[in-house]
Amino acid sequence: MNIQTLGEENLAAACEELAKTDADLAFIHQTYGTPPLWAREASFPTLIHIILEQQVSLASALSAFNKLKEKLVSITPASVLALSDEELRACYFSRQKTVYARELARAILDGSLDLEALENLADAEVKHELKKIKGIGDWTADIYLLMALRRADVMPKGDLALHVAFQKLTKSEHRPNSDDFLQIAERWKPFRAAAARLLWHFYLSRK
Repeated sequence: MNIQTLGEENLAAACEELAKTDADLAFIHQTYGTPPLWAREASFPTLIHIILEQQVSLASALSAFNKLKEKLVSITPASVLALSDEELRACYFSRQKTVYARELARAILDGSLDLEALENLADAEVKHELKKIKGIGDWTADIYLLMALRRADVMPKGDLALHVAFQKLTKSEHRPNSDDFLQIAERWKPFRAAAARLLWHFYLSRK
């Protein structure tokens, strides 16, 4: 099976390919350059961090993640499970995210989720495995695929920053919803992950 990934060496080329057929993405690339790879380690701590990023600002998620790191030094499934609800709350975990973190830790410890094995699975299979865990939905699985496994053709479902960026970029009256945006993103295959990075780059540069 040919799994296509993005790295520093081919991200610029993927952006150039997209720019040839999409004037809006070409504008981003010409104005702001190649976006960062925003790569993360394929690991349990990364998944915890992405869970913390669900429906909150990146800054507050990072603050919670850093607090957890400070508390544990090494973030492992066993060390997370050893913390009480009060200790996790002191690390800015909501009640819901405490449940999600525990479910993920248990799944890794009991072997029902093997993070290393995901690296050899197709994108759809990775999503299927991750979404078996309570608290991991499309967006969390997509971000893990895009940033940790660095798959080339993933568009995160329900990412508000991408919807806002696209609306501003195209000067549209209406912001696309999740399903509309995934439909729009079909035009960027097989480099949807590069298109997502270009749109985030635009969003952050304009901010």
